[in-house]
Parts: sequence; C-alpha cells; structure tokens
Amino acid sequence: MFGEHYSLPLVLINVLGLAGILIWHLQGRGRPTARLIVQILFFGGMSLVLWVAGLSPYHVDAELRGTGVLLARSARVLWWLHLAWTMIGFVQIYITINRQPHEAHLLQDLIVGVVYLGVTLSVIGFVFGAPVGPLITTSGVVVVIIGLALQNTLADVFSGIALALGRAYVIGDWIQLADGTEGRVAETNWRSTNLLTGDHNVVVLPNSVLAKQGVTNRSRPDESHQIALTMRIAANHKPRLVEEMILGVLQGCDRILAKPPPVVALKTIDALAIEVQLLFRVASAASRVAAQNEIIDQVYEHCKANELSLAMPAQSVVYAPFRR
Repeated sequence: MFGEHYSLPLVLINVLGLAGILIWHLQGRGRPTARLIVQILFFGGMSLVLWVAGLSPYHVDAELRGTGVLLARSARVLWWLHLAWTMIGFVQIYITINRQPHEAHLLQDLIVGVVYLGVTLSVIGFVFGAPVGPLITTSGVVVVIIGLALQNTLADVFSGIALALGRAYVIGDWIQLADGTEGRVAETNWRSTNLLTGDHNVVVLPNSVLAKQGVTNRSRPDESHQIALTMRIAANHKPRLVEEMILGVLQGCDRILAKPPPVVALKTIDALAIEVQLLFRVASAASRVAAQNEIIDQVYEHCKANELSLAMPAQSVVYAPFRR
C-alpha cells in the first residue's frame, strides 16, 4: 500500500500532531507559558520523528502511494501548523514578559498574520506541490485593487503600526494633540485610538489623524504636570513682599507637589501693577483644575488679609486725552 519503513513514522507524526492540537486547546488562552511548552514539546517530537525516519517536511516522497500520500501530506501539514504555533507562542511570551500586552497587540497581530501567510504558502508549495509564483502574482493584483478601495482604512492601519513601533504613548498615558484635544489613552486598535477626556467623554481618533498631528505625552517621564498661572497685583507694596506672600500660598497648598518646589517669578512692573507668574506642579493633568482653583482662592484671601489689591488687566486701562 505504501512504504513499510515510512508507515510507523507517518502515523506517529499524525498522532503527535493531533494530540498536540487537543492539549493545546485544553490549556486555554489564559496559560500562554504552558501552551508554549506544549507547542515546543510536540513540535520537537514531530521534528525528531521526521529526522530519524529521513523524511523531509518540504516535499512528499515519490515512492508513496494511496494512503501513504494522504498520511504524508497530513503529517507535513500538521508539522507546519505546529511550527506556526511555536513561533507565535514565542512572540506572545516575549510581549508578556516585557509587560506590553496592550500597546503591542497591533504588532503582535501583524506578526501572527505574516507567520500564517508564510506557513500557508509553504504548505501549498512544499506539501501539495502547487506553483506558488502565479498565486503570489495574482494575490498581488488583488491586494492592489483592495488597497485602492481601502486607502483610508489602510492609512489608519499602518499609522497604528507606526505609532505602536514608535511607542509614542501606551494605554493609560495622558496625551494632548496639537489641536488641543487631550485625554487618557483608553484603547488602541487597528483603526483608531480612544481617549477618555477630563469631561469623562470618549473621543475616537483615527490613527492616521494621530500620526499627522503633534502629540504631547503628559505622562512621561512621569505623571506630574506643570501649570503656569499669571496674576496682576496692584503696585502699592514692595515686589519682595508680593513674592513672599504668593510663595507662602503655594507652599501651603495641599493639591500641588512639594518637589520640585513651586516658583514665583516677577515678570514685569509698571505704575499700576506687578505681574507675577506662578509655576507649580500637580500629580497629574487631571488634578490641575482643582489645584488651580485652590490657589486662586487662597491668593484672594491672602491679598484681602494683607491689604493687597488685584490690578486690572493691562488691556482694560484707558488713557483719556489731556485737555487744558
């Protein structure tokens, strides 16, 4: 029926391949390390049997006939399938070890797609002997047609891959775009990135839009966020006293960070006002409104207690023409 010296190895490879698939599914998705161990063991066992028997996974032996051809082809298909799963398992373990399961899933999906495509072409060419060249040429024409029809979608997909590779942001980072949109990255996928704004709304941004705009990551190197607040104090006290009073307000505020210490900069002075800039940091961008409100309230109270007056904005001062 078929070569007797090949019968036992081919049956053994098929048994190992099917048993490996069964145990692989029984492990479940929640145990990637156990799955990888199973994949390596069964793939290694199948490869060892192929090597000992002198069989090649790249072509079907010419002397095989009937059932032997079917067994040989199924054994080689299972070998290629376990090879793909082993490679994908290593990719998943690498991403898990580096603790990048969320932000790297786009790259992971791309690698998985490339592995499956390569294995499929290998099975078609090496196991079934079909010409792969014309198939690739035909597929290329189809891909071009589909690409022209899905230009915007493909732009989002490749922009998402570029953003994932560049690691401009990760899940949980607070980012701000050049157009003023800002929020915390809640999800990123093939087409878009979802931001959770300070108003507790979800903004869906296509990846191509993110790739074209400037992105400021306010979570790096840490979550702290600097705020610059400008005030005008009436010029009826010494600037040094104004500086000390406002610095005391900042040092007594509970919602700002003590390190780095807050700074009070005296920017300008004229006959009407001393312009002061308050520089301080908060723990995160989400807490800046509460901190700013507290500081404004405390500055008002201290100005009132120390008989200081807030000056009018410079653009509101009107000079009347001099008349004799």
